[in-house]
Amino acid sequence: MTVRRPYPSDLSDARWALVEPTLTAWRRARTERALAFGRPPEHKLRDLLDAILYVDRTGIPWRYLPHDYPPWETVYAYFARWQKEGVFEQLNGLLRRLVRTAEGRDPEPTACIIDSQSIKTSTNVPAASQGIDAGKKIVGRKRSIVTDTIGLLLVVLVTAASVQDGTAGRQLLTTVAAEHPTVGKAWADTGYKNAVVEHAATLGIDLEIIRRGPATRGFVVQPRRWVVERTFGWLMNHRRLARDYEALPARSEAMVHIAMISLMTRRLTGETTLSWRGT
Repeated sequence: MTVRRPYPSDLSDARWALVEPTLTAWRRARTERALAFGRPPEHKLRDLLDAILYVDRTGIPWRYLPHDYPPWETVYAYFARWQKEGVFEQLNGLLRRLVRTAEGRDPEPTACIIDSQSIKTSTNVPAASQGIDAGKKIVGRKRSIVTDTIGLLLVVLVTAASVQDGTAGRQLLTTVAAEHPTVGKAWADTGYKNAVVEHAATLGIDLEIIRRGPATRGFVVQPRRWVVERTFGWLMNHRRLARDYEALPARSEAMVHIAMISLMTRRLTGETTLSWRGT
């Protein structure tokens, strides 16, 4: 049997070892139920995840997957199932705790940063899930994220670009308070002031607004906020995220989780994240 040559986006043995227990447990739980009604799975979990990482990294359509991966229909079916059942979120949380522990921090964060990014959409995205960001003059969707103080993802929310930061911010903070009760401090820009600050206070979170100085001109690194801006930069190394191609906002959120899974597994194993600019 011919061994498939690995692609740069494929998991190394060390990176696969970090995620394999979660995916194996997921398959075991479903295989026991499915064997009574059908045949056992044909494709290796590692090959399926490698194919999903390939799409996320290169930005190709699912139908354009190289033929040495499993069939694209199968890969997409697993992607959709893992998204729906929260597997990508589970892996993101597991790896984030491992990274924080490896860097001498508590597994759960006590502070976070909020920001958003408006992105253009492709022609296959339903018009009902799009909008216009009047300030940035972008027709498409908006990614609102919350990271910890080292830039690792806590929560992501994809909406129409017309949704105000304040509206998304209140929803994000509600999720943060529920899933990360240790968080007591947050930073954001002026798009999250007033009602968002008040909402954060009701959740027990002190939200501090980072303002640009009145005399500031051009690009200036903002305290604390540069961390979340760097995270957006990390995400842009994945071409599938350079534009929003997903028909469903939940699938867009999954693509963000996949990018962070790729980044954190490399961070834990000390492997370099390859960039098309240097290859």
